[in-house]
Amino acid sequence: MHAPPRGLVYAIYYTALAAIAVPVNLVAIVILSQGRCGLSRCITQYLLSMAVMDLLVIITAVVMNRIPGIYSPGSFLFITPVCSLSIALIHATRDSSVWLTVAFTFDRFVAICCQKLKSKYCTEKSAAFVIGFLCALGCLKSVPWYFIHEPIYVIDNVPWYCRQKKIRYTSTVWTVFDWSDRILTPCLSFLLILLFNALTVRHILVSSTARRRLRAQNKKENPNDPEMENRRKSIVLLFAISGSFILLWMAYVAQFFYDRFTSNYKMKGFSDPKFILQESANMLQMLSCCTNTFIYSVTQRKFREQIKSAVKYPLNLLSKLGK
Repeated sequence: MHAPPRGLVYAIYYTALAAIAVPVNLVAIVILSQGRCGLSRCITQYLLSMAVMDLLVIITAVVMNRIPGIYSPGSFLFITPVCSLSIALIHATRDSSVWLTVAFTFDRFVAICCQKLKSKYCTEKSAAFVIGFLCALGCLKSVPWYFIHEPIYVIDNVPWYCRQKKIRYTSTVWTVFDWSDRILTPCLSFLLILLFNALTVRHILVSSTARRRLRAQNKKENPNDPEMENRRKSIVLLFAISGSFILLWMAYVAQFFYDRFTSNYKMKGFSDPKFILQESANMLQMLSCCTNTFIYSVTQRKFREQIKSAVKYPLNLLSKLGK
């Protein structure tokens, strides 16, 4: 991740993103933690962890990096040790957020397609273990990013700002680490989400056809099928989350492969088309951290009801105090 951009467009975008994403994710965390959305505890665990991690991404990447870089580039956040730590935290929270999406997709694949494994894997305890393991792994994998940076200036023995050491582009070890880091996040996660969704769709089509034939043979009068209705709701939620992830990360993946195959890492400034492409990919990637709550609102009736209740509560309280 390069230095924070400057300019009116970036200032408006990142300020608006933080102003929307922070409260939106906080609302999702509060509502999901109450467990009143009609979702299983296993699903709720994943959605809650994703909301928490999305909030941390916004805090580390936008509130503590992009916005200070635009409005106060001389703040203590850009002392080299703090800056290096901030970059490592950005990678840790971002990677954890991505792999939690993969874990949620896999969990729904198991729940729908692997009935024998469902009772053992799709549990609250298993979800908690997977979430903890992925977050710990994301933190460990991001530790090297702290050590790859050096100061740009040293003023009164205080190192300022961060730039990547030349060894990153000349060392075989760092080249392997860089490739493995990008292949794992988001390339491999991309492929896994597409694979699990494709297998899930295939299973649903086959099972739905067989179920319709069976119901037709039984000649049931009631056309409604509660089992298929529950599957439909689960699939809509799954595809909305994974589809949003794929669309918003696509530019980031394309930009990564462009950089690696052209071997052109130099940028001439904020107006350089290469910088604009890279920052646009980052902007879309960060936007993915505030879309899940809107997806829940559209696809989950009980989640919408909880939001309405949360909005009405302070209004009702004010009206009572006014009386």
